[in-house]
Amino acid sequence: MVAGICLGLFASGPARALAALDEHPSSIAAMVAGAEARPSAMPKPNLADFLGEPASNDARQVADWVVNTGDNRSLPFVVVDKKATKVFVFDAHGHLLGATPALLGLARGDDSVPGIGDRKLSDIRPEERTTAAGRFVAALGHSLGPQDVLWVDYPSGLALHRVLAKNTKEARLQRLAAASPLDHRITFGCINVPANFFDSVVDPAFTGTNGIVYILPEIKSIRDVFSESIS
Repeated sequence: MVAGICLGLFASGPARALAALDEHPSSIAAMVAGAEARPSAMPKPNLADFLGEPASNDARQVADWVVNTGDNRSLPFVVVDKKATKVFVFDAHGHLLGATPALLGLARGDDSVPGIGDRKLSDIRPEERTTAAGRFVAALGHSLGPQDVLWVDYPSGLALHRVLAKNTKEARLQRLAAASPLDHRITFGCINVPANFFDSVVDPAFTGTNGIVYILPEIKSIRDVFSESIS
């Protein structure tokens, strides 16, 4: 602004410009001081720290939004990227604790079938085996058996847990190691991660506390599922 004023004065002639500066030295000094006092740029937003881990634009966008807005309420949080079939676990401050490929629901879709949590697995049709998108308050608990799981949405039976390799026909461990995300679509809707990842990352992060799980959509938009403020 000051430069523009000075250029305008000098455009009217050097003598007149110098005379104007002599007549109003205090006002010019005030303008210079005011310009120097203004911040040079807007404050940078707080961003999630992926520690160099490869992640999709959608995963970064949501994780950055969580950290910048404090939507996780100072709790650990998880971002589940359904398109990439990948799970990211962050501490309360948005620092990555670990990432892993995951097995997800067989069917594409962002909603759970109403009442699906009360049905037997054998009654759930293939097209109903979706991993619902959304924001969930999660906590460690137990399902059938002694091992703990991270309950994402208890009423619908949605949990994040260790991959179970009991059914050899499904080859879940082999699918988990496959490079293609299509090979990772096999579950009834739950999120399966390697046992050592659950034990070393998920369990410690959620022991003694709740947390937030953000499951990214694959059909709907991120803005529709989480917030219109996500750009």
